[in-house]
Amino acid sequence: MPKSINQNLVTGGAGFIGSNLINVLMNKGEKVICIDNFFSGRELNISKWLNHPRFKIINHDLTIPFEIKAEKIWHLACPASPFLFHKNPIETSKTNFLGTLNMLELARKNNSRILLASSSAVYGEAKVHPQIESYKGLVNSFGHRSCYEEGKRIAESLCFDYQKVHNCDVRIARIFNTYGPNMNPKDGRIVSNFIVQAIKNDPITVYGNGEQTRSFCFVDDLVKGLISLMNSNYKKPLNLGNENELKVIELAKKIVLKVGSKSKIINLNLPADDPLKRRPSIALAKKKLNWQPNTDLDAGLTKTIYYFKKELKIQK
Repeated sequence: MPKSINQNLVTGGAGFIGSNLINVLMNKGEKVICIDNFFSGRELNISKWLNHPRFKIINHDLTIPFEIKAEKIWHLACPASPFLFHKNPIETSKTNFLGTLNMLELARKNNSRILLASSSAVYGEAKVHPQIESYKGLVNSFGHRSCYEEGKRIAESLCFDYQKVHNCDVRIARIFNTYGPNMNPKDGRIVSNFIVQAIKNDPITVYGNGEQTRSFCFVDDLVKGLISLMNSNYKKPLNLGNENELKVIELAKKIVLKVGSKSKIINLNLPADDPLKRRPSIALAKKKLNWQPNTDLDAGLTKTIYYFKKELKIQK
C-alpha cells in the first residue's frame, strides 16, 4: 500500500514564520491546511501554493472553535510585532488564550500532536543570562507588553495542563528573535525596521543608546528547529534561537553598510519593559534535537535585504 501523506494544520500560516514553515512542508510532499484571519499574515506569503492540490487555506479567527482533522498541529498564530500587539492588546490576549485552548481541544479530540510557538518573551526582563529553560522569568503583568508576554505564558500553562489531564502530545518552542524573507516591512520589528529605513535612506531609529543586545536567528534555521522538535519525543519547553549576541547599534551600522545607505542613526526613548539583554541557551536543543543554527548573520542579512528590496519595489 502507498504511504499515507501527513496532514498538517498550520495556524498563522500566512505570517512570517508560518509561511516559511509551509514552504518546507509543501516541498517535502506533505498536505497543509493553513488557517489565518490575516490580522498580521499576508496572502502574498503563501500565494505560490494557493492552487496546489495538497494545500488548502481557511480564513478563520482561532478564538472561535472549529472542527478539522490533522495529524500535526503547528500553532503559530499570534501577532509577534510590538506595533500590532500594542495596538490590539485584547485581541492578542484572546488569541494566546482562546486560540491555544481551541487548538488543544482539537488535538485532544483527534489525538493530534501539537506544537506551540511560544516566545523568549516568557522570560521578560530576565535576571539570568543567557536565558535557560528552567528560569521562571520576570514579566510585568500590568505593562504594554503583558498581552504578549503573559499571553505566551498562559498558552504554555494550557499546554502543560492538557498534557497532564488529557495526555495530549505537546511540543513547546520558545522562539527568540528571528528574521528573514516574508517579514512584513511594516511589522515594527528591529531587523525589518532597520532594513526598510536603510533602503529608503530614512533615519535609522535606535531605541535607547543601542547598547542593548539581541541574538538573531535566520528563519531557515528556526524552521529546521521547529520540525526537529515536532518530530522528537521532547515534551517540555525548549529554546530555539541563535546564541551569537549583538548590540542593537552594531546591527544598525552593519545594515547601513550592507545596504550602502545614506541613512543616519537617531536615538529615541527606550520603550517600557523592553529587555536590555536577550540571548538563548540552546544547550538543551543541541542535546535533545542535535540542532543549532548555522546561517551566518551576514549571509542571512544579505538574503533578507534582497527580499525587502524586491518587496518595496512591488509596493511602489
